Amino acid sequence: MGNKYLSYDSQRAPKVREMFARLAERYDLVNDVMSFGLHRRWKKETVAIAAKGRRSLKWLDLCCGTGDICFLAEEETGEGTCVVGADFTLPMLAVARRRARAGSRRAAFVQADALRLPFRDGTVDVVTVGYGLRNLADPEAGVAEMRRVLAPGGRVVILDFGKPDNRLAASLYGAFLHTMMPAVGLLFHGDADTYLYIPASLEHYPAQRGVTEMMRRAGFANARYENRMLGTMGINIGEAPQ
Repeated sequence: MGNKYLSYDSQRAPKVREMFARLAERYDLVNDVMSFGLHRRWKKETVAIAAKGRRSLKWLDLCCGTGDICFLAEEETGEGTCVVGADFTLPMLAVARRRARAGSRRAAFVQADALRLPFRDGTVDVVTVGYGLRNLADPEAGVAEMRRVLAPGGRVVILDFGKPDNRLAASLYGAFLHTMMPAVGLLFHGDADTYLYIPASLEHYPAQRGVTEMMRRAGFANARYENRMLGTMGINIGEAPQ
């Protein structure tokens, strides 16, 4: 039986938006519960990789959700960086803006489709995506759009669920997702499909190795990936040629 929030046709984006609108208010709490707080470490590492050797940046965080990576980018790079978070789900942006106001943050948040970004070619120094590429209707087109807006020498860093090479790790990981995710969905949202969406969406997602190939096809230089937790999480990295 399929997941009601997942399709591979013209309804992909509307269904994803519906799901994340439902999740928005408890999204941060549930992320802490289902990852045992580890998502915070992985996001921090993603930001550190993106910012390494760079200051005074124009930083775009796509599929920004409630703003975690945006706020970490501010902390990592200082006042000289302009951080913009983009997401197409208004309830998620509402939470991000509320958090920004409460913490006197500088980051700006805009509603935008990651497949049709409202930014000129070559105008962004850093693009990050945390757990968002997998949700796009066309991930390859999303990678190409990141390449379009990235300035020469700029860097893209993508964090998402991965696929372990080790069979035992992959089996245990799959069992965890199919056990933990429906429980979390039922407990916090009364709907198992909200978090069963994660393993369902991974079935056709190319994960860290496939995203590396996408980045190469899009014209990124030095496309590569780093694994976390035996490859259950992947961090993809690429640069725009100088």
